[in-house]
Parts: sequence; structure tokens; C-alpha cells
Amino acid sequence: MVRKAAVPTASNGSYLQGQPNGRLPSLDSGQPAQEQKVVLKKKVTLLRGISIIIGTIIGAGIFISPKGILKNTGSVGMSLTVWTVCGILSLFGALCYAELGTCIKKSGGHYTYILEAFGPLPAFVRVWVELLIIRPAATAVISLAFGRYILEPFFMQCEIPELAIKLITAVGIRETRHFKNAFAGNDASIMGLPLAFYSGMYAYSGWFYLNFVTEEVENPEKNIPLAICISMIIVTVGYVLTNVAYFTTISAGELLLSKAVAVTFAERLMGNFSLAVPVFVALSCFGSMNGGIFAVSRMFFVASREGHLPEILSMIHVRKHTPLPAVIVLHPLTMIMLFNGDLYSLLNFLSFARWLFIGLVVAGLIYLRYKRPDMPRPFKVPLFIPALFSFTCLFMVALSLYSDPVNTGIGFAITLTGVPAYYLFIVWDKKPKWFRKLLDNVTETLQILLEVVPSEEDQKS
Repeated sequence: MVRKAAVPTASNGSYLQGQPNGRLPSLDSGQPAQEQKVVLKKKVTLLRGISIIIGTIIGAGIFISPKGILKNTGSVGMSLTVWTVCGILSLFGALCYAELGTCIKKSGGHYTYILEAFGPLPAFVRVWVELLIIRPAATAVISLAFGRYILEPFFMQCEIPELAIKLITAVGIRETRHFKNAFAGNDASIMGLPLAFYSGMYAYSGWFYLNFVTEEVENPEKNIPLAICISMIIVTVGYVLTNVAYFTTISAGELLLSKAVAVTFAERLMGNFSLAVPVFVALSCFGSMNGGIFAVSRMFFVASREGHLPEILSMIHVRKHTPLPAVIVLHPLTMIMLFNGDLYSLLNFLSFARWLFIGLVVAGLIYLRYKRPDMPRPFKVPLFIPALFSFTCLFMVALSLYSDPVNTGIGFAITLTGVPAYYLFIVWDKKPKWFRKLLDNVTETLQILLEVVPSEEDQKS
């Protein structure tokens, strides 16, 4: 139950203790406060759902992952194989989340599904890891790609080839020499494959974000599966063809040496017009970062509503009707990771925790089939799909502890800190009186500064 915190009136700034609606009066022109419901609105249509998924997936991944995959596979052919397999696996995972999203109609994504299947402790650890590792590191990775590409036009040496010749080459012939003996030099190993898998799955990650905003989706039983399936087909085909395009122009050696693959590709084909490419790539990264924050903030919102995070994170802005505190909470940790890690180490760091829990979520789908067989399931996938996907995720996570023991080991250690944190912050209910009073004062102060209040739906519960 959300505490009805004291909030100021619009007229004299005094506190209204225990307001029945728990809200600030409306600041709109003359409209009574009681007519303004402070809740998250159902505004995500099918088209918007597809836009959220595609816009969030296509960000930094397609521009930074080709190098990581090629480095850990050793050949063009194996690289394209990994891209295709990761696309198929992502589709399998997306179908599993489509089933979960239609039978559990709550926002929160991974957190909510683990809570339903395995209880509060694993769910708390999941949101704890998201707050400390996954989302700050993921945002830092996209931010680094954004910064690299937005600055690239100012530092690259531009040659001026004949544009007409390049366009004819691009549209007509398409070079194929880099595909000859495509699997030659393949040095993919049991050690490199998990890291190649991480790079590939990172590029496709985002298919699960619509499940974070289930409560805001119109007709979720129909729109969630449709949006996921349409988006994943578009993205998978687009990614594989993009990599084919890369290798028609850039050799494997050149791709590994490139710090900005899309820029190198554009220089070869577009001449002076290549200056525009880094800008468009940066905008794509920015959109992906925005979509990720939009979705994950709903996880923190739901976790706070369940009592697993500070109460302020479950509050909504009185006019914008968005969970503002949950959106801005990640900024400090993101800044720390941004200035203390390189792009690929951050990628491995976040991937361990992300895919560990996604594998656990999909295993939970199997568990729920037996634990709650009567649960309504408007959309249902064949059992082999969640079994294969969860096994692959957990197997690759286990192998990554050997492939990159430092970064994955740190991620594993931070994940384990969620267990004592759960008992300290959630289970232990005999906290000192001064501590509880301090939290109340901080909550009330932040409510005033951010103009946020508990959701009206929460107060009715």
C-alpha cells in the first residue's frame, strides 16, 4: 500500500496530511483537481508498440556489435552465422515474452514475471541488478557509441571519390570478394562464442521492452504478440542484410581496425555525403537510449509499487502522468560507468546479468505452465521454444565466466549482493525510528520538488 504522503497545496504551500486522492491540485486552467486522474494512460497502440521495439533495438548494437562478433568468431561466414542465430534466438525469446505479456497483464517485464513465478527474493535481486548494473551499463554503452559517432565527422579524413561511380557500385554490382572462403581463418572457440553471443544478442536486445509497459498497451492480448513478431522479423532481416552490406565493402581486417564501422562503410560508398552518416547513427543511438529508459523506468515504478524500491519511485507527475522519479534515478550510476569503462568491457559486464535473468524468466514460463496450468493464455508458444532459449542463455552465461572472468565475475558478485540487500532493506522491519522519519522527509521533499504523487489506482488498492 502506498503511503499517502503529505503534499503542498497550490495556494499556500501548507501540507495536506492524508489527502483522500493523494494528489496535488490541478495546475491546469480552472479544472478541478478531483477530475484529473493521476495514472499511467493506455496510449501504446500496435503501431506505437512496433515503434518502441524497433526504435529501441536499432540503436548502438548494429554499429558496435559487428566488430565484437567478428573478433570472437574469426571469419566472415561464422560472423554472419552468429548474426542469424542470434536473430532466431531473439525471436524465440520474444515469443516467450509475448506469452508472458498476454497472461500476466502487469507492467515491469522481467521483474514482474520473476515475481509471479519464483517469489519476491529473486524478483528483488533482478531489479537490484537492473538498478546497479544492467541499465546504467547499457545506457553508458549507447552513450559512448552516441559520442563516438557524433564526433566522427570532425575527426575523420575525407577523400572525395566520384559519387556516381560509388552509387553505381552500391546499387549494381555489389562486391563479393570478401565472401570468398567465408569461413577461412575461423578461430571460433568455446571461449570466444559466449562473447560473440553477447555482442549479437546485445544488438537484438530490446524485444522485451514492450512488456515493461503492458499496463499502457491498448488490447495487450492482441497487440503485444503482433508487435513483437512484426518487429523481430523486420529487425532480423535488416541486421543480416546490413552485415552483408558491410562485408561487400569492408574486409574483415578493415572492420576489426575500424572504430566506427558505419562511418568506414559510408566513406567507401558515399564520399562527402558520408559526413551525414555519423549524425544519423548518433540519432539512432539517442532514440534507442530514450526508448530503453522509457521502458525500464516502468520496472522501477512497479518494483516500488510492490515495496521493493523507495516509495518515491512509484509516484507520477501530476501533469505529464509519467513516472518521473523512476526515469531520472539512473543518471548518477550511468555517469560513473560512463567514465570508468570502455565500450566492450561494459558490454560483457551488463550482458552476464541481463541474460542470466532473461534465461530465468523464460524458465519461469515453463514453471508457470505446471504451477498454474489454469492461467488464461491467449497466446501460447510450443514448449520446446522456451526450453531451448532458456538453456542457451544459461549455458552461455556459464561459459562467459571462463571467457571473461573479470567483468562477468564482477557482475556475478554484484548480483549476489542483492540477497543481503533484500533482507536488510525489505525483510528487516525494525528499522530505527529516526531512519524511517528521514525517509519520510526525503520522500515528501522530493514530491514537492518533482511535483509527483502516488497513482490514484495504487491508493484504491
